[in-house]
Amino acid sequence: MKSSSRYRWLVVVIFFFFVLLHQADKLLIGPLTENIIKDFNITMTQMGIVSMGAMIVGAVFYPLWGYFYDRYTRPKLLALAAFIWGSTTWLNAIAPNYSSFLVTRSSTGIDDSSYPGLYSLVSDYFGPKMRGKVYGLLQFTQPLGYLVGMLLGLMLSGLIGWRGVFYITGSLGIVMAVVIFFGVRDVPRGQSEPEFADLELSGKYHFDWAIARNLFKKPSLLLLFIQGFFGVFPWNAITIWFFYYLGSERGFSSDTQLIVMVIAVLILAAGYPIGGSLGDYFFKRDKRGRLIVSMVGVLLGAILLWFTLNVPNEDIILFTFLLGLTALFMPFASPNVVSTVYDITLPEVRSTAVSVQYFIESIGAASAPAIVGFIADQTSLKNAFLLICISTWILCALFFFVTSLFIRKDIDTLRSELAQRADEERLEHPSILNKTFA
Repeated sequence: MKSSSRYRWLVVVIFFFFVLLHQADKLLIGPLTENIIKDFNITMTQMGIVSMGAMIVGAVFYPLWGYFYDRYTRPKLLALAAFIWGSTTWLNAIAPNYSSFLVTRSSTGIDDSSYPGLYSLVSDYFGPKMRGKVYGLLQFTQPLGYLVGMLLGLMLSGLIGWRGVFYITGSLGIVMAVVIFFGVRDVPRGQSEPEFADLELSGKYHFDWAIARNLFKKPSLLLLFIQGFFGVFPWNAITIWFFYYLGSERGFSSDTQLIVMVIAVLILAAGYPIGGSLGDYFFKRDKRGRLIVSMVGVLLGAILLWFTLNVPNEDIILFTFLLGLTALFMPFASPNVVSTVYDITLPEVRSTAVSVQYFIESIGAASAPAIVGFIADQTSLKNAFLLICISTWILCALFFFVTSLFIRKDIDTLRSELAQRADEERLEHPSILNKTFA
């Protein structure tokens, strides 16, 4: 049976809390850094290696997760990812020394790369014209998770210690594993595609190496992969260095930094569903719609960041206002990139396609903080932000524009392949016509 509209939104709610709590656990390391450094008596360099270790492990596991999701039952693998999140966080909490802490924290990267299966499963619950807003809603939880992690770290670490906080978030991972295992069911790959609207699919489409290799023959997909490498530079530059910039170069107090960043992060979170919804709206009118929204988002982000960083240090209100506007447009591309990848790839290799996208992004993510630090040492963090963020956003806009020249053909090719499959299903199983899908 095709899934009811009510049930598929229940799945979204479950995934919403999974991503929210997982992001809180993942980003909790930031607020707890000072306590961990004091506990193990380590340097900032050693602490930086901890984060780098988790990123490297996550990058390695992206292709593996993608392959497994396209080949096996996705909800069970997502439940496994949640269990790994909980158990590795617990191991991290009981680490007696720095060496074991480094190993256990690096192991948390295993589940950090588990999202492609989640997005793939959602694509089989929701058709192309709705995916952008659903992905935007799910990605809304990422900055929200950052705030939850920050509040947990600041409020609880003084009461129960950093290890106690990890015990709590690790336990939540185990709870989510149980909820997903029993509460989410898999559906046939491609079920929500318009071509299959009157069919009950047999679920025969699974990962195929030949189809996976053909991913690298799609011009629009290759351009999105390359764009992804540069697109994460601004995100990681700002995530790692912006708090330090507010204090060291703008002279903001700790309280002012907190207020400014909370406002910016909340507006940033709203940018995900807004960008996804706009992408869906324009996609219904033009197949280039998602790319146009993405292009406008990164260009406005670049322009507004230039004005923001050139506000005088003493004008905190204007700085906060412009930073909020910048934050609103920054995430516009994110839900639309995932949706566009699914607009041009066959259902049985969608997890693999997004895994490749995120693998390439993680390579860029690992190099961005060091590049920003090097430029800042030569000049200033302000100049580093302006050079890195504005140049890469303009470059991304160029990639989105060029991709828009190929996207119509690649979408038409996919729709033709799906239509052919639908005809084959009708010939093979004439009795499985179903008109009840909501």
